[in-house]
Amino acid sequence: MFVRDSSLLAWLDRHFSVHLPFTRFARNVALLSLAGLAPVLALYIALAPGLGPHLWGSGPAMGRFARQIVTNGLPVVFVVNALGLILYAQLRDRRIAPLRALALDIPARVGAFVGLHLAIYPASAMLFGSFGGDPGQALRVVGPTLAQSAGFMNLSGVYLYATLVSALPLHMALVGQALGQCRPELQRHTQVLAAIGVFAVQVLILTGVARLMDSLL
Repeated sequence: MFVRDSSLLAWLDRHFSVHLPFTRFARNVALLSLAGLAPVLALYIALAPGLGPHLWGSGPAMGRFARQIVTNGLPVVFVVNALGLILYAQLRDRRIAPLRALALDIPARVGAFVGLHLAIYPASAMLFGSFGGDPGQALRVVGPTLAQSAGFMNLSGVYLYATLVSALPLHMALVGQALGQCRPELQRHTQVLAAIGVFAVQVLILTGVARLMDSLL
């Protein structure tokens, strides 16, 4: 049995259960994705030198920026969050073992994050003229772009850290089940630290995959 749930996990259990209708589950994933993306995006704009004034002072720049968020950021964050929250719901309902959930989570997150960028970048080149309208050039920049995302150096970094809203609860639940009947105080601290550690491993794997892509494309 799980030890006493934190308020966060209890809230997630109500809104991301395997027993919810699909449309309600998807709506909740979308709302949570927006809630996770907005503050990270605001932080990025605040930290990037000159970005805020450039966006506010130029109508076309703001339009292109918003389009990138809508066509790239939201789909990536939504899909990655959906994968994590589906695994979370399965784990909490004891339909999947913790080790299997973890084994599925890491490749699913990294694969979805990379795969969606590989699909969206060329599509943006063809539909909106991004990357000089060259799909080949769009593919070539995916590797270096994702390699820099861990350092929060571009919008892909915003999308990456926005997915923490689904990664941390899943990893906390995994650790909680593994610890079993340990003292609740110890378990809560261990859950948070371990969840951050697992996410850091995923970020490192993503960076390695991105650098490999950069050398091949």
